[in-house]
Amino acid sequence: MKTFSYAFLLLATPLIVSLLSCSTNQNQTESASELEVVTSRIPDMAHNSRNSLDWYGVYKGTTPCADCEGIETKITLKKDGTFKRSLKYLGRSDNSFQDEGNFEWNEEGSKVTLIGEDGLSQMYQVGENVLFHLDQEGNRITGDLAEIYKLAKNNVDPRLEDKKWLLIELRGKPFEKKEGQKDGSIEFNMETGMFAGNNTCNNFFGQYELKNGDRIQFGQAGTTLMACPDGEIERAFMEVLQMADNYSVVDGVLSLNKAKMAPLARFELARD
Repeated sequence: MKTFSYAFLLLATPLIVSLLSCSTNQNQTESASELEVVTSRIPDMAHNSRNSLDWYGVYKGTTPCADCEGIETKITLKKDGTFKRSLKYLGRSDNSFQDEGNFEWNEEGSKVTLIGEDGLSQMYQVGENVLFHLDQEGNRITGDLAEIYKLAKNNVDPRLEDKKWLLIELRGKPFEKKEGQKDGSIEFNMETGMFAGNNTCNNFFGQYELKNGDRIQFGQAGTTLMACPDGEIERAFMEVLQMADNYSVVDGVLSLNKAKMAPLARFELARD
């Protein structure tokens, strides 16, 4: 009887160990699965749109409209948590609307809510170089119209933008500042899409847009109205901004060009 019990124990022990091992592995697997589920619910605050993307800048697109041909939308998001927005309702006489205000990030750092002057809000999901217009519940719009609920971010170029450029050549002639003149200069603000500077006498400002292939489009420029000792230089400077359609940056020198012609104006990087 003892021999039988001992033999049975020898045979049963591996089976018991195997069962215990399976049970332990199963519990470990279930614990790991539960941990994955819990972990997936925790936002990755170190790698979200707010922390990982250069989200600030100018976004544009044309979104659908219930009673017009579309809404040309332009939104500028600034680092300080404010925005500017312009809407143009195509096909309507009273078609322009502009406002500004503050925006707020959601807890996950993936969406922003724009709060306008009238208190109305609109949510957008922030992607890489794109804003997705969301519905009132904060969900992405799907279906055939999904693509036209996107606002694309303007191109940026760190070689050109957020730097001060000083005029060194205008229409093929070296620029030498005379008595009573100011430095000719221009700056391009990546955050707002605005250019500004001085045309050797008056300050100027306006909107610009960078396009693929180092192309640039200057908007209508506004200027101050001081009397200038050399109006010819000032006029030639402003004509360059109207004519230029591309640029190059080589060895710290910016050239504003028209097509493949000789540079209209050249600037060097200002030294602090």
